[in-house]
Amino acid sequence: MANQKLATVTNELIESYGNTAKNVIHAYRVGNERAVVFMDQTFVSALAKTGSRLSAKARSNAVTAEKKLTAYYAKTVEVTSDNANLVVSKAVELAEKSVVQVAANAGRFEKSTGVTTLSALATAAVPAAKAVTKVAAKIEAKSGALVTKIAGKSVKAKAKTKVAAVKSAVAAPAKKVVRAARKAA
Repeated sequence: MANQKLATVTNELIESYGNTAKNVIHAYRVGNERAVVFMDQTFVSALAKTGSRLSAKARSNAVTAEKKLTAYYAKTVEVTSDNANLVVSKAVELAEKSVVQVAANAGRFEKSTGVTTLSALATAAVPAAKAVTKVAAKIEAKSGALVTKIAGKSVKAKAKTKVAAVKSAVAAPAKKVVRAARKAA
C-alpha cells in the first residue's frame, strides 16, 4: 500500500531529524566542556598573576569556589544534554508510532469506504518525501561533521546507538498496530 511506503519514508525523515538534533546536542556538550577547560585555565592564570598579593587563605577559598562552580556548571551541562537526548529520542519514537498509526487508519478508512483518494495522495507524496529525506540526510551528515570538527576528534556514535534502540522499540509495537488494523478491517 502507498501509505506504508509514505510512512516508511516519513519515518526515515523523522529519524534523520532526530539524529541532527542529537548532533546539535552533542555540539552543545562539547562546546561547554571546552568552555569549562578555558575557564579553568583562565582562572589559574589569573591566580598566578596575583602573586603574593593574595593571602594563602584567600587563594585557597578562591580555588575552592572555582572548583565548585566549575563542577556545578559541568554537571548542569551533562544533565541538560542527557535530558535533551532523552526528549529527542522520545519525540522520535512517538512521531514514528504516530505515522504508522495514521497509515494503518488510512488503510482501514479506504477499505471501509471504498474511497482510494488517500492512497493516491500518498503515492503522489512519496517522491517529494524522498527528496526531503535526502536533504535531511545531508543536513544530518553536515551536523555530524560539524560536531566532529568542534570536538577535534571522531565522535562516538552514542546517539546513534540510542536511535537504533528506539527504532527497534518502535518497530515491534508498530507492526502490532498494523496487524491489528488489518484484522479489524
